Amino acid sequence: MLRVALTGNVAAGKSAVAEAWIRRGVPVVSADELARRAVEPGTRGLSEVRGAFGDGVLAADGTLNRSELRTRIFRDEAARRRLEAILHPRIQELRVEWMEAHHAQGAPLVVAEIPLLFETGLEDGFDAVVLVDAPADVRLARLVERRGLGREEALRIMEAQMDPAEKRRRADWVVDNAGTMEALDGRAVEVLGELRARAAAEADTLRMDLHLHTAGSRDCLSDPRAVLERATARGYGRIAITDHNHLGVALRMAEVFPDRIIPGEEVKTAEGIDVIGLYLSQEIPKGTPAVETVARIRAQGGIPYLPHPYAAGKGGGGRMADELAALVDVVEVFNARLHPGRLNAPAEALAARHGKLRGAGSDAHTLGELGGAFVDVPVHPNRPDALLSALPLAAVGGRTASSLVHLASTWAKVRKRLPGAPDGTMQGSGTPPMKAAP
Repeated sequence: MLRVALTGNVAAGKSAVAEAWIRRGVPVVSADELARRAVEPGTRGLSEVRGAFGDGVLAADGTLNRSELRTRIFRDEAARRRLEAILHPRIQELRVEWMEAHHAQGAPLVVAEIPLLFETGLEDGFDAVVLVDAPADVRLARLVERRGLGREEALRIMEAQMDPAEKRRRADWVVDNAGTMEALDGRAVEVLGELRARAAAEADTLRMDLHLHTAGSRDCLSDPRAVLERATARGYGRIAITDHNHLGVALRMAEVFPDRIIPGEEVKTAEGIDVIGLYLSQEIPKGTPAVETVARIRAQGGIPYLPHPYAAGKGGGGRMADELAALVDVVEVFNARLHPGRLNAPAEALAARHGKLRGAGSDAHTLGELGGAFVDVPVHPNRPDALLSALPLAAVGGRTASSLVHLASTWAKVRKRLPGAPDGTMQGSGTPPMKAAP
C-alpha cells in the first residue's frame, strides 16, 4: 500500500485537492478529523486537555469548547505547546490505526492530509509527499477575502509556518494553485494518476477476468473446473463466473476455490439489458427490472457491474447506458466478445463521464476464449470492498475474439436440448482435478 502525505501552507488549497481525490475513490483522512476524534467525550485526549487547562475548556454537554481553547492558546506560546504535546501523539496513533485498517482491507493507496507535516517531522512515515502551494500574495488574499481575517493576523499565521520554498524542495510532487479551481482539479487528477501508477508498480499484480461463462449458462458447454484450469494456465489468479441467470455453479466453485472465484450472475433484466452482480449469495430472477436488479445486488453486499453497455440486444445499444452507469460501481470498458470491437470505445467514455471504475471480461463461452480480456490489479483479498479499493489502479485491456465464437454459443444451445448435455455441476473436465485452496 502506498502511503501518501498531503500538505501545504495555509490557504494553499490542500483541502480542495483532498476533496478531488476523495471524489475519485481515494481514502483520505485529515488531521482536523483525527484531532476531533482525539478529544471526543470519554477519550484519554479530552481527559488530558481538561487536566491541563481546567474545566473551563469544556462545554455544558461535556464536549470540548474549541472556541475557548483557541482563545487561551492564541497568544500563549507555552499553552499552545502544552496542547500540542497532548494531542499530536494521539493524533499520530489514530492516523497509524486508520492506515493499518485500510491496508488490511486491501487499499492500494491512502492519503493523510497533514498541514504541519514538515514542521512536526512526520514525513519519514510516508512513501510519498505531495505539496499544494500558491504564491504568498494569493494565499494572503484568500485568508483576508474568503476567511475574513485581518491582514496582520493573516500575515502572522503565514509567517509562523515553514518557508514554502523549503517545503517544495522536500516534497515528491508539487501541485501549484495560483489559478482557477478547474486548473487545480486538473493538476490534482494528473498527480493522482502518477501516484496510482507508482502504487501499481510497487504492488504485486493479480490478473483477473470479471465476466465469463461455464456450463451453468444455457449457451455454454465449458466445465467450470476446466475453465478455472485454463484461466490459471494463462496467468489469471482470479476469475468471476457470471453465468446467465444462474448462480449455482459460481457458488459451488467459490466454496471449493474461495480465493480464486468471484461468484456472480449475469441477469437478463425486464428491459432486455444485462446487468452483472459480483459477490452474490442469492440468485436474482431473470426478468427483474434493471434498477431493481442493481438494488438487489447491493442488498446482498455485492458489486453492480454493467457489461457491454453499447452491445446490440444484450446491452440495449446504449439505451439505458447513462441511467445504469450512474447506479453501478463498475462499467465494463472492454468485452472481448463485442462485435464490432469499436463498441468498447463508448463504454470507456461512459465510465469516465460518470467517474466509475473500469472492468473487463472475456465473456468467454468456450475454453479457447479465455485470456481474451484482463484486469490487472494489486493483489488483494477476495472481498467486494478489497476489489473496489484495487480497481482504481487497474490496467484494463484485451483482444477482440473472432466472430466465429458466436457459432459455439449457438451450438451449445442446441446441445443443451439433447440427452447427456453438460449441466455445469463440476463432475469432470477431461483434465486432472485441481486442488482446493487450503
